[in-house]
Amino acid sequence: MNFIEKLFGKKDDEDANGIWNHITSTDDLDALTELSKDQPVVVFKHSTRCSISSMAKNRVDASWDIKEEEAKLYYLDLIQYRPLSNLIAERFNVIHESPQVIIVKEGKAVYHNSHNGITVEAIKEVL
Repeated sequence: MNFIEKLFGKKDDEDANGIWNHITSTDDLDALTELSKDQPVVVFKHSTRCSISSMAKNRVDASWDIKEEEAKLYYLDLIQYRPLSNLIAERFNVIHESPQVIIVKEGKAVYHNSHNGITVEAIKEVL
């Protein structure tokens, strides 16, 4: 891993840890909303053009140790899927931010944070 990858993370389309479930359609959003009725869902909204967003994603990549049965982790490229990003903000009644993490339980947002507030430790406290 080179210096840039250490600082900002790998290319955004890479998923070295296999932890990300991608949101690319309203069907995906509907499915994760339904899933949240059985287990918590964590949505990470990422701007692929923003170094702060890349750093936040890299922190999650590096420290994610939450088992999939405890919470499922979803990723949205909000540059490529901006209408979905807007729909997420509307559906879960949160103000759009980037980067942003939203925890959904029972179909409702129970937590959201952005920028340096995005940490696995903060997510664990809510789960």
